[in-house]
Amino acid sequence: MALSIKTDEADRLARELSRLTGETMTEAITRAMRERLERLRAAEEARKDYVSRMEAFVRARAGRYDRRPVTKQEWDEAVGDTPVELGPR
Repeated sequence: MALSIKTDEADRLARELSRLTGETMTEAITRAMRERLERLRAAEEARKDYVSRMEAFVRARAGRYDRRPVTKQEWDEAVGDTPVELGPR
């Protein structure tokens, strides 16, 4: 199997990583890719878990609230926009 490094920056980074870790370039690159994949997979799992937790949260509370459309009269009363409170014009 071959991995072709085609940019000067990638070559420089791989060599520096290898030098700092004391690993071969192959070991250093393999470990770096493995660690990045683990971080990305963990982030994806956390995102999925967050979505499922939020969905469960919403489902658990959905029945507690009146979700029907608000009538104009209810809206006007809620915001204090009733004819009595508007006064004379």
